[in-house]
Amino acid sequence: MLQITDLSARVAGRLLIDHASLTIPSGTKAGLVGRNGAGKSTLFRVITGDLAAETGSVSFPKNTRLGQVAQEAPGTEDALIEIVLRADTERLALLQEAETATDPTRISDIHIRLADIDAHSAEARASAILSGLGFDMAAQARPASSFSGGWRMRVALAAVLFSRPDLLLLDEPTNYLDLEGTLWLENFVQRYPYTVLVISHDRDVLNNAVNAIVHLDQQKLVFYRGDYDQFERQRAEKLELLQKSIVKQEAAKKHMEAFVERFRAKASKARQAQSRLKALEKMSPIQGIVEEHVTPFVFDAPEKQPASPIIAMEKVSVGYTPGRPILKNLDIRIDTDDRIALLGQNGNGKSTFAKLLADRLKAEAGSMTRAPGLKIAFFAQHQIDDLRPAESAVQHVRRMMPDAPEAKVRAKVAQMGLPTVKMDTAAEKLSGGEKARLLMGLATLDAPNLLILDEPTNHLDIEARESLVRALNDYPGAVILISHDRHMVEATMDRLWVVGDGTVSRYDGDLDDYKKLILSGARSGGAAPGSSEAAEAEPQPQISKVDQRRQAAERRETLKPLKKKISQLEIQISRLQKTIEGLDEKLADPALYTRDPAKAADLNKQRTDAAKTLASCEEDWLALTEEHDAAMAAE
Repeated sequence: MLQITDLSARVAGRLLIDHASLTIPSGTKAGLVGRNGAGKSTLFRVITGDLAAETGSVSFPKNTRLGQVAQEAPGTEDALIEIVLRADTERLALLQEAETATDPTRISDIHIRLADIDAHSAEARASAILSGLGFDMAAQARPASSFSGGWRMRVALAAVLFSRPDLLLLDEPTNYLDLEGTLWLENFVQRYPYTVLVISHDRDVLNNAVNAIVHLDQQKLVFYRGDYDQFERQRAEKLELLQKSIVKQEAAKKHMEAFVERFRAKASKARQAQSRLKALEKMSPIQGIVEEHVTPFVFDAPEKQPASPIIAMEKVSVGYTPGRPILKNLDIRIDTDDRIALLGQNGNGKSTFAKLLADRLKAEAGSMTRAPGLKIAFFAQHQIDDLRPAESAVQHVRRMMPDAPEAKVRAKVAQMGLPTVKMDTAAEKLSGGEKARLLMGLATLDAPNLLILDEPTNHLDIEARESLVRALNDYPGAVILISHDRHMVEATMDRLWVVGDGTVSRYDGDLDDYKKLILSGARSGGAAPGSSEAAEAEPQPQISKVDQRRQAAERRETLKPLKKKISQLEIQISRLQKTIEGLDEKLADPALYTRDPAKAADLNKQRTDAAKTLASCEEDWLALTEEHDAAMAAE
């Protein structure tokens, strides 16, 4: 249980949390929501002890293990799997102690604890987490220094997930994940056996992964049972009741005030007037819910729409190094009204494809044509770093509108969603959301025909994301979207393309189908999403029972080698389990360690080796069984 009592916290002189209290029961998966700048990350810092509270306290049961993603991504020469394994400090300490321990009781305690924390399956669990976050077996063996910052942050996330803390704190974990990684994490949090508090602006994560919402609003913490949609309904009902109560209170006050003014001078009514006057003084005003206004996104309609297709490709290849294309054999057509979401794991070429469309990369081979007069706007999250840090939003816009009067320039900045007080603020001092609005406004200043958005939501809160959804739906041009925000994809896009296996292909299912495909193991080696294996099968003609029996016999014959391997592994697993049981019986004898310490150490090593072999066999058995079941289901 997490207990927050009368908590106040201040950052840089600004009070963000004011005498707030909250109780989160053990095992709760709670989403922490609130507007950008409300103090959500500050609350995390108070919980972890990195920031001292001004008043109040944070408490949880003794020996509770807290876990959060490290602020600095690992960049060492160590392999990813080793970095993740080291995150479980208890397991590491026990294994190290087991190497040197001589006291029989302590050795027994160590092995009992290692069994309790499921230490023998540690490598398999660490590998599964890394795989879910996008690292195949080859990548897991590579040093962390060989990966970019975004991928290293995934390793940091994998490490904290593997350590299985009693209280898991996640601050916008999907910001450095692709849609596939987000779907996996959503499923992981949903099944996590301990308490989770996650800051997120992703509606689907908050609807599918959590069972409670903590709302940081007006410097207070309010706990709601249910997912985000239920929270919104409860809050709307609360707002409606408060508004009714405020109206009712105002009517009562006016009635009392009128009575006092009318009868204050009359002796017969003076006592009643004084009584009403005291009642008025005691009447506390009801605090309403303050709804902050969200400036809408606006994308100007193009003055002229070119004829379809606006972009066409035939046998196109593209990459960064001549002769080594990232994508090849692209046969693509984009029309004026297309709404296309690009799916696929980060690193498969989604951003490369977006740059090709935006004319930021040239085709190496094949033919590519663009409609005459086509205007393309390209927004990518990394471009925020390209803003001139010392220049204001007005100065950025004036560069693109040098002949426009000052009033028109400022009106354009206001349309981007930046308030008057921020128009002359240097870009380096704007928040992430304000920088994103400025960059998106600059990209779409010329009323484009095609809008390409590469992860546009990373710095936007839920309200701003909803505003972007409405703007995209109102925009009459074509849109290409890369986003890990499933809600935005489902609410704005009507076609899905998968980037993978060195090409771009159409995916005929919906995102629910894609999620099932990802979680079923396609991410780590099954049929590639969008491939012919993953496509929905065509209806097959009816076959006779004789042919059905013949096909079943052929199928059984084909699966015989697989079944044989599974049977062999089952025998080996049984033998290893018996070996470990026998070793445990011998190691449980206290006299062994004083009578023959060398033999005790040798038996201990035998048990460790047997446990490692058992874990490997169990992992192989599981993979082969899944392969066998999948083959049977496919038939």
